[in-house]
Amino acid sequence: MRFRAKIVDLACLNHFSRVINTIAKLAKTCTLRLTVSKLYFILSDKVANGGVGMWCELCQGNFFDEFQMEGVAAEHNEIYLELVPENLSRALKTAQSAKAVKIKLTNKHCPCLRVSVELPSLSSSSRIVTHDIPVGVIPRRLWNDFREPSVPDFDVSIYLPVLKTMKSVVERMKNLSNSIVIEANLSGEMNLKIETDLVSVTTHFKDLGNPPWASEDGCQSSAQGRDLENMAEARIDIKKLQQLLAGQQVNPTKALCNIVSKRIVHFILLHEDVSLQYFVPALA
Repeated sequence: MRFRAKIVDLACLNHFSRVINTIAKLAKTCTLRLTVSKLYFILSDKVANGGVGMWCELCQGNFFDEFQMEGVAAEHNEIYLELVPENLSRALKTAQSAKAVKIKLTNKHCPCLRVSVELPSLSSSSRIVTHDIPVGVIPRRLWNDFREPSVPDFDVSIYLPVLKTMKSVVERMKNLSNSIVIEANLSGEMNLKIETDLVSVTTHFKDLGNPPWASEDGCQSSAQGRDLENMAEARIDIKKLQQLLAGQQVNPTKALCNIVSKRIVHFILLHEDVSLQYFVPALA
């Protein structure tokens, strides 16, 4: 089992750092899945038990100048590691003006991801800062716990408003309530609502648009049978929504959410080479 990778391009390095910073804001610990062509950061708190889920997918060729990995076996050419993303985020903070960053899986005293940051130097010798980030190797028998979650059979799918606007609305509402109701319909309308004994506040968004989804048989998804004006809604923990909006540094070109009434809200942020899915269960 081997893994080594290298980033030289500064724009790629900064982009990778922003993705890791986002993940660190969303998960205290997560699973890093390495394959030949992709990296995945996975948080699989059981959504059924009230935990959030996350699935972030990166194409390695868009970030790394060199990328070599050998999985646990020829027929299972993958590696699954458990890590604290904040540790990786901290290591990359030292690399903002680096000439190169190397990441390697090592096993001296315990399994570690070694992040070696080559910094510019005035002399001919280079300065290298090394961070050893402890990781746990996840055995093959547990891999099935980390498969990609299926897109829920949603009632409504809608593009999100500008995330900065949404963030400032949610931050104000957070001071008034612990939960927020997200409701949307197939006419491109979405409302964010809080209701307490003392106050009721609603922010309305219009003309957001609804993504065209095709089901597996090629037909439009089940949501198409709905009344266009009919709202689907879910009440979720406002802190979990704020965490996503405040923590995201992916700067997506597309952002949308799928609502399964009273069950789950599924957020998807898409950037050319990154996709981030975030599942927030509805409160009872």
